[in-house]
Amino acid sequence: MRRALALAERGRGRVEPNPMVGALLVKDGKVVAEGWHGAFGAPHAEIEAIRTAGEAARGAMLVVSLEPCAHQGKTPPCAGALVQAGVSSVVAAHLDPDPRVSGRGVALLRRTGIDVRMGVCGEEARELNAPYLKRIETGRPWWIAKWALSRDGAIASRGGRPLSITGAAAKREAHALRGRSDAVVVGIGTVLADDPLLTCRESERLRVARRVVLDGKARTPPGGRLLRSVSEGPVWIVTGPEALEGRKTLLRAAGAVVVEQPGAGRRGWDDLGARLAAEGCTNILVEGGGSVLRDLFEHGAADEAHLFLSTSVVGGKDPLPGPWGTDVTAGGVRLRGVRISRLDDDLWIRGRVEARRASASASAAHPS
Repeated sequence: MRRALALAERGRGRVEPNPMVGALLVKDGKVVAEGWHGAFGAPHAEIEAIRTAGEAARGAMLVVSLEPCAHQGKTPPCAGALVQAGVSSVVAAHLDPDPRVSGRGVALLRRTGIDVRMGVCGEEARELNAPYLKRIETGRPWWIAKWALSRDGAIASRGGRPLSITGAAAKREAHALRGRSDAVVVGIGTVLADDPLLTCRESERLRVARRVVLDGKARTPPGGRLLRSVSEGPVWIVTGPEALEGRKTLLRAAGAVVVEQPGAGRRGWDDLGARLAAEGCTNILVEGGGSVLRDLFEHGAADEAHLFLSTSVVGGKDPLPGPWGTDVTAGGVRLRGVRISRLDDDLWIRGRVEARRASASASAAHPS
């Protein structure tokens, strides 16, 4: 099963909004075929394994990291294909909570006499597909916080001048995160200061991510790089009640999708998350600035964190601080499964968000 999970990992960033799935066919104590779901719309892991095995699939045991599907989607149902291939038994890590599946695959297999065992490495499999499971089970996406910090705890210069904090290796990993995300979120302060594109560069682009700006007063420049590049990917401008109709009209004319959202705080993140999840978005990358990231954490919305810590020093009289300087625990955030990698002169620290300390002064979700 752990081999199946390793195979499933190969689909990360390619299969969404589907889950990552890996499978093996075992016969007479030997693996006769392997398969994984390689891309959205491509054959599922079970089908790939059956095709590779050919006649050797008959009488074999399938080990798969998720319950085989029993519905017609982009591809035919896997459970039916397993029956036709003549597999003798199936071992699956856990049930698929998708209401189109959710036990139906197991029931179909058992009705045809195939022995089914569930729960092998179930927690590890759920951890692998945590973003997918969250979207299916709660109707909310997986929020990924990402920021880069200088050694003196700054994310930018106060004057807004262009500033490169990390080196080339860290930038490649940051762009890879964008390339695997369904949406990239920033605040209006970042847009006004940096005029960013928010597209994936310097690495393989696996997704066409929505670019989302939290812009309560609709101040996004219609002539900026974001809206000049709408052909590269949709741009959402999330506005509040204070946004002028004239400003929203200009943004729509420039090609933006204007999302009017009255909520703030946790409600704001939940409302935006529900809208994005309804569009099939699973992984949402929140890049900043500092106040947006603090708000994401303080309202308990963040699921995963990536900190790129540089040896560079911003200096100056008053550099813009990150969410909590260089110590994420200062904001009450605890990470589990922490991994640390050296990227030339930078450190890449990432993990799942486990807990937070309630803040008595949480900021508004969509700072103006």
